[in-house]
Amino acid sequence: MPMLNNTLNEDDYKEAVRSKYEKEKDGIYSNYLGTPSQANLRDLCWKIFKSGNTSEDDLAVYNDFFKFEFDGKNENTSPSYTNSFKKLGKFFRRETKPAKIDTINFAAVLVDFEFRPFGKFKKYYNNDQKNSEEENLMDEPKAVVEPELERSVINDVDRSQPNNLNDEIGFIKNPESLNFVGNVKSKFFEKLFKKSKSTIIITLVMFFLIGGVIYFAFIKKHCMQWSGDHYEEVSCDLEVQGIGTYISVEPLDERVIHLKKIKVSDTTTFFKNGEAIIWYAKVGDRVEFFTTHGRHPENNKPLKPVTQYIIDKYVKQKE
Repeated sequence: MPMLNNTLNEDDYKEAVRSKYEKEKDGIYSNYLGTPSQANLRDLCWKIFKSGNTSEDDLAVYNDFFKFEFDGKNENTSPSYTNSFKKLGKFFRRETKPAKIDTINFAAVLVDFEFRPFGKFKKYYNNDQKNSEEENLMDEPKAVVEPELERSVINDVDRSQPNNLNDEIGFIKNPESLNFVGNVKSKFFEKLFKKSKSTIIITLVMFFLIGGVIYFAFIKKHCMQWSGDHYEEVSCDLEVQGIGTYISVEPLDERVIHLKKIKVSDTTTFFKNGEAIIWYAKVGDRVEFFTTHGRHPENNKPLKPVTQYIIDKYVKQKE
């Protein structure tokens, strides 16, 4: 069995994380990752870990990177803490290659790279490569003596000359016994094929039945559609009604399904602890407000955190 050609190293991991960053910088966290400054990455880190959806691995990565555990009760905005994110920004901008794997693991958390940390990435890669090697070995042709080969030897020999037959294949003393053995083998393989055929059919039927149950129970309805001021869960087979409509059916995304468009007034709470908790996007000559960050569901423009200027211009002037 050939040895696995394992050429995986940390550079492969770094490049995979960078590729994920290139995709995510235009996603729902574009306001943080589009310009990966120290402060933006610090704020994104707080948002991710404060959500409570982080795994034990992510918490361990945080500890390895900062040398202390995450404290969800106190947001750290100290200069020394903020400066720790400088090397992450340089890594995302391809200005440097961090020497420590702890830095790459933490960057993988910020962009939600699936196969993190590095140990998980390496294990997945090696298992995938091993499976590919084994599949290639299984596909290699093997020398198998088929029953047809025995019969073809007899057919190729002139049966009208018994002496020639014995000369060509001297090990055959009784051709009739060989024919009998060939017939037994033929019937055996025919029965085996019939049994295998029925087994294959039953397996395929079961596979499609289980696949159908999974599809209709878990996948078919796992889509969402914008409904004026909020998202609704819908069937993925739902046809979009109307000519020229731009409200499409999208795969369900737990990170944005709770996004809502809201009406605001001068009594609305726009800030908490100095940070915006309302987001906005300009639509023509007006402004629409939303409950969280992301993209505008109808024009796909990135939502921005509200500012006092926007409040004074578009909210207070209407009162």
